[in-house]
Amino acid sequence: MKILLIGKSGQLGGDLIRNNPGHEITAPGRDELDLADGADIGRMLVGLRPDVVINTAAFHNVPLCEIEVERAFRINCAAVRDLAMACRTVGARFVTFSSDYVFGGEKRTPYAEDDRPQPLQMYGISRLAGELAAQAAYPEGSVIIRTCGLYGRSGAQSKGGNFVDKRIEDAKARLVLEMGCDQVVVPTSTDDLSRAVWQLLAHPRSGAGIYHLVNEGECSWYEFTKAIFEIANLAVDVIPIDRGGVSDGMRRPLYSVLANVRAKSIGIELPHWRNALERYIETVVADSGDR
Repeated sequence: MKILLIGKSGQLGGDLIRNNPGHEITAPGRDELDLADGADIGRMLVGLRPDVVINTAAFHNVPLCEIEVERAFRINCAAVRDLAMACRTVGARFVTFSSDYVFGGEKRTPYAEDDRPQPLQMYGISRLAGELAAQAAYPEGSVIIRTCGLYGRSGAQSKGGNFVDKRIEDAKARLVLEMGCDQVVVPTSTDDLSRAVWQLLAHPRSGAGIYHLVNEGECSWYEFTKAIFEIANLAVDVIPIDRGGVSDGMRRPLYSVLANVRAKSIGIELPHWRNALERYIETVVADSGDR
């Protein structure tokens, strides 16, 4: 297949390229494609005529979304709409990503794809708006993948590095670390996620609509941090802190675990989060010389 990949410098974009099963991928940089310009998007797609467009770009700095609201909606909603419309024009399948933050955290069992969204902050609102925009513009050809707590080889540039790498760095500077125990999530490896995305695209029964793709299991950020230090053999005392779902001055869902209901129904399942973390630390972290 001929693939147009947007967001090649991000964690997920990088692993989609690394784990490419043999497709012809075109991955323009930000200087080649302006997501804020709908006409630029249209020209790119008409010129390339891809079979599939995969959009991994997003404004996902949660605190900044509260301040830069227009930018959040431009990238997370309007650009998604423009991409969906351009895909409809050229007959390409459209794959874009969303977040566990579209949910409010009122449940205590994993959220399925058809559960009612209830975002608590501008980031979640803008991601939900992007989902609705894609479905309104191109319902028959848009695949929306919700995921959670991503970490991968390329890091998260907008956040100054991914969660795992930052905790490894913390261990070099301190023996005691406070970490929130109130939010329950599913940390997800972009290595595993990217492989699942390629599986989904290749599956004959994967139609349009919303899919959840996350590693199996659930944990708090405190439990995840404890596991990082345990697997990496780092002696750091982690202190659990209950912030009541509020940090950086905004509400976050206390429980945002996603259930991969639709993907599992066609045989696509990701490994457990601890298995993914062990592989990441034993390969990526070890190779970087951080241990």
